[in-house]
Amino acid sequence: MKLGIVISTDDAETVWNAFRLGNFSRKEGTETKVFLIGKGVEYVKASSEKFNCIAEAGKFLAGGGSILACGTCIKTRHQEGTNLCPISSMKDLYEIMALLQL
Repeated sequence: MKLGIVISTDDAETVWNAFRLGNFSRKEGTETKVFLIGKGVEYVKASSEKFNCIAEAGKFLAGGGSILACGTCIKTRHQEGTNLCPISSMKDLYEIMALLQL
């Protein structure tokens, strides 16, 4: 089974829960990829003590999950890619969504 999660918000609670779902799915043995788009590429800045998105994302990566981020969205915000927000493309988002249809 495969799971694609698209995050398009910088709301800390929403992002935190999305990564929690990703972590659960990895524990179930599901291939899981997270794609960040729009405000989603800013989730690291929104992380808080209560909703520690950075910690959940770190667990997700350590558990074998994959994070990809819209390069245009990152560049528009004058950010650079990182391991928690790596530069990717719409082609990658397309492939994640297309693979889910199989």
